[in-house]
Amino acid sequence: MTHPVFPELEGRKAVVTGGATGIGRAIVVALRRQKVDVALCDINPETAEKTAAETGSVAIAIDVRKRASVEAAFAEAEEKLGGFDMLFANAGVSSMQHALELTDEEWDFNFDVNTRGIFLTNQTAGRRFKANGRGVIVNTASLAAKVGAPLLAHYSASKFAVLGWTQALARELAGDGIRVNAICPGFVRTSMQEREVEWEASLRGMTPEEVIADYVSQTPLGRIETPEDVADVAIFLASNSARFMTGQGVNVTGGVYMT
Repeated sequence: MTHPVFPELEGRKAVVTGGATGIGRAIVVALRRQKVDVALCDINPETAEKTAAETGSVAIAIDVRKRASVEAAFAEAEEKLGGFDMLFANAGVSSMQHALELTDEEWDFNFDVNTRGIFLTNQTAGRRFKANGRGVIVNTASLAAKVGAPLLAHYSASKFAVLGWTQALARELAGDGIRVNAICPGFVRTSMQEREVEWEASLRGMTPEEVIADYVSQTPLGRIETPEDVADVAIFLASNSARFMTGQGVNVTGGVYMT
């Protein structure tokens, strides 16, 4: 697999939340390939330390639901990296249930991580970027942020909110030269997807293999997406090649959604 090269990123410094596994890990690997210094922030310290050791990045504990944790983690990232000017706000969770059966706890869990987490990390980084006159933010949204997904109504709602926030923040920070965009992945092969496949199979009365086949059948490019497919687009959005892009929710879905 060939990957894009953006020489202007060499020596830059980035924070990646949810960076220990899945899409976040792929973003960390892609950034290190560009010779970017990375603070890998994750709620799971053991996995974060392992991934950091494997990728040559710095592991920092974070709970994106809590302002004090976000502020402490970003202050630590500044200290260890000597500052940072890129944020990849990737931390996210999911659960699956029929909309009429959802509990308050399921709703709150998705919104606390997926939406409040974006708010807190973007605001904390954005204040630093504005003071320094430089920065770029890339948020991880979802295909489910573009079209409501059955059994994922709460998750879809939390990710639709991410896109609304991304657009509004992009307008507010454009005058400061700070770009804010989002990526919208489709059916990505991660540990999160593995859990979702099991849940969906149970809720729909299917086998996990049938669920995967359904995902592939919805994807014009004909395969399950990889974390690397998403990471390369995330890096592009942080590069000078995307210098005139802000407020966008960029589909990386293999054609599942096209508008």
